[in-house]
Amino acid sequence: MQRSASSGSLLSDRLLDLVICHGDLLNADHEYIHKNKSVKGFGSYGDIMIRDRKMYVAPTPFGLASGVAHQQTLILPESFPVTRTLKQVGTLVRKEADRLIVGYTFDLRHNILKPKSVPNPSAGREHIFQAWRLESGSDEPVVMHKAAEVNNGSDKDDAEE
Repeated sequence: MQRSASSGSLLSDRLLDLVICHGDLLNADHEYIHKNKSVKGFGSYGDIMIRDRKMYVAPTPFGLASGVAHQQTLILPESFPVTRTLKQVGTLVRKEADRLIVGYTFDLRHNILKPKSVPNPSAGREHIFQAWRLESGSDEPVVMHKAAEVNNGSDKDDAEE
C-alpha cells in the first residue's frame, strides 16, 4: 500500500480510535477467582438446573475518560516503564469504592437481584495511570470523566458479613 509523504502514517490515516489500557484501569482486584456454579431442582418437575454464569460488564476507556475518541492512546499505571518514544497526554486517577459487592441473591419469583456488600478496606485508595501517545500524535489531553466516579451499585443498607 502506498502513501504520500503528506498523508501521515497508515495507522493514523486508517484507524479512527484505539485505546490500549492496562487491566487495572478497569479493575484493580487480582484476588477473585471466577467459578460457574449451578443448582438443581428448579421447575415444576424439579429437573431443571440453573447455571450461575456471571457476566461482568466493565466500563470501557471511552466511558471513563475524555480525549480518547478519534485518537490512538496507551493507558498504563504510573509505575509502568515506558521504553518507546511516547509523550504523556494525561494523568488519570481512579479511587476505590467505599463498598465491595461480595455476593448477591436472586428472587426467581419476582426477578429481583439484590447485591450484598461489605465495607472496602481499601476505600478511597487512589490508582494513578498515565495516558500516552506517539510523539507525532495529538496533544489533546486525556482526563477522567466526572461520571466515572460512580457508586458501585451497592446500597449502604445491605447486609454486611
